[in-house]
Amino acid sequence: MTGPEEFAKLFAGAFGRQDAAALAGFLAEDADVLTLTGAVLETAAEAEAAFAGEFAGIFAAARLVTGKHRLRMLGPGACVVTQRFVVSGARDDQGAELPRFGAILTAVLTARSTGWQAVSLTFSAAGQ
Repeated sequence: MTGPEEFAKLFAGAFGRQDAAALAGFLAEDADVLTLTGAVLETAAEAEAAFAGEFAGIFAAARLVTGKHRLRMLGPGACVVTQRFVVSGARDDQGAELPRFGAILTAVLTARSTGWQAVSLTFSAAGQ
């Protein structure tokens, strides 16, 4: 990723491909993560396993439609990205499609030697 302005678009693309490894690649090794299913994680490796589990279940065919986006620079090498999404294609335990719902992604990004990475990422359902 060349800059933080690309983060939300790249996140949505990886989510739509159900690519847990790509999502984990956006995270710092010691990132704090909250997933849409409520998993609370403390490393990129834990997040990758959680995302893979979600993609094997509820989000196996899910897609994200982007909404309002905000990028706030906190100083040199640090920013907050906020992105609203609509999640479609989620499935229940019996495989029936769930209604679309709103979600919000908030990520604190820092510039590191490997590029911009999220040190904290919260992806949660949002009220309509």
